[in-house]
Amino acid sequence: MTKFLISFPAGAMKVAPEDLAAVSDASHQVIREAKEAGVYVFGGGVNAEVATRMVAPDGTVTNETYPQTKEFDGGFCVLELPSREAAILWAAKLAKACRCSQELREFGYDPES
Repeated sequence: MTKFLISFPAGAMKVAPEDLAAVSDASHQVIREAKEAGVYVFGGGVNAEVATRMVAPDGTVTNETYPQTKEFDGGFCVLELPSREAAILWAAKLAKACRCSQELREFGYDPES
């Protein structure tokens, strides 16, 4: 089984305020379905209210990010699935529920993790 990251940046979700509850309910239903299927690993959203910290190899902490991740936000989940095709099906369910496209990434296998 392979772990897949399904995610979207916060700006991708263009939902009217009156539709947010329905989107939340729909996305939570997909997550419940993934849990019932035994494929859910973990998920959530990046807390944009907490500043990012860069921790250097020597332990120095600064208030910065890598330039390419400066705007890392939004929601995500990690699912453990038998194939990329299965991951695409789950990403499609989440895209429909969240009303926005989802990025799909595959984690590399690491026997130590």
